Amino acid sequence: MKRALKGLAGLVLLGALACALVVHLNLRGETPLPPQDVPLAQPAPQAVQRGEYLARAGNCMSCHTTQGGAPFAGGRGVETPFGVVFASNLTPDAETGLGHWTAAEFWRAMHHGRSRDGRLLYPAFPYPNYTHVTREDSDAIYAYLRSLPAVQRTNTPHALAFPFSTQAALAGWRALFFRPGTLVPDPQQSAEWNRGAYLVQGLGHCAACHSPRNAFGATSESQAFRGGLIPVQNWYAPALNHAAEAGVAGWPQEDVVALLRTGVAPRGSFTGPMAEVVFRSTQYLNDADLGAMAVYLRALPAHERPAPAVAPPSASAMERGAAVYSQQCAQCHGDRGEGRPGAFPALAGNRAATMENPTNLVRMVLLGGYPPTTAGNPRPYGMPPFRHVLGDDDVAAVSTYVRNAWGNRAASVGTMEIYRAREGRHP
Repeated sequence: MKRALKGLAGLVLLGALACALVVHLNLRGETPLPPQDVPLAQPAPQAVQRGEYLARAGNCMSCHTTQGGAPFAGGRGVETPFGVVFASNLTPDAETGLGHWTAAEFWRAMHHGRSRDGRLLYPAFPYPNYTHVTREDSDAIYAYLRSLPAVQRTNTPHALAFPFSTQAALAGWRALFFRPGTLVPDPQQSAEWNRGAYLVQGLGHCAACHSPRNAFGATSESQAFRGGLIPVQNWYAPALNHAAEAGVAGWPQEDVVALLRTGVAPRGSFTGPMAEVVFRSTQYLNDADLGAMAVYLRALPAHERPAPAVAPPSASAMERGAAVYSQQCAQCHGDRGEGRPGAFPALAGNRAATMENPTNLVRMVLLGGYPPTTAGNPRPYGMPPFRHVLGDDDVAAVSTYVRNAWGNRAASVGTMEIYRAREGRHP
């Protein structure tokens, strides 16, 4: 009996120590909020202007605005593998928004991922990246949000499955995968490179999409920018440090800037989720910041993976794919996949078509898409959807053909991959 009691006491002690460790890890780096702090009443015009620009850089409106809704009033659902997280109301409404928030409380949310009442926030709000934002920039964004018209819109409760809906589970996740921090400028790099690192790693939160995620939905610094499937959206965000995917180390500086500003460049264009990023965010950045981002992205250390062994496609798949291509695709993309400059991209030598992961190519065939409408590309050429025109066998065949014609070489695409793309399912 005594042995059993000792064992039980040991388990209780171990559990208490584990809880204390989780609490400690969730509080590390935090400082007490200033006493008697009050919300900002009259934000300075310069701070508001700066904050609007930074909110654009962080693409805050995309998540915090529903289609047709008031800007920043929240309500948009962010789907995750664990349920839906609904974005909060960021307008200065006293009851449902940020009306009672102070600058210090807003900073704590950005830097530590903690709400005004102390609740832990879900990382669908990308505070693992925003933790790198400076207090000065956080205060400017806060000033801008305080200047917006107040909109009364009660926040929608999250729809998360148990136990992911609990603060205890979130505390455990944070203890394992989140640590607040700041970016320390690298003295070995230029001021432009350091500014680019700050924008890409912080407000731009590029690694949130362009990195693989583990079973718990977390990314790691060691895997940053190596490409990953965007959860639920089922678009593949290609590696930014791999020449065969989306690496730009070999691109001219001006082409990278053009891509970020307009969504199109001589060597590629943006569609899918990245088109929205350009439309709502990067097209509004100034030349200096776009140039800094380009410098940083071009300097990312290469992470080249060995090319996988690829079996030649079957003759029947290529024959069927060629017939589909001739009938449905050649008018825009050319008989030889050469494209039409300024309108439709070339498919010959197009790395978006030959990436190891064919998800984006298949989704473009099924769903179509457009580059973003920008000042530099006001009437983008797009591609119509073919999901109601082509069956799975034809989509698989034409995808295989495009990946292996005109000197391209990549693995064949099977009908199971088409089925998964249609149904939004991935292994």
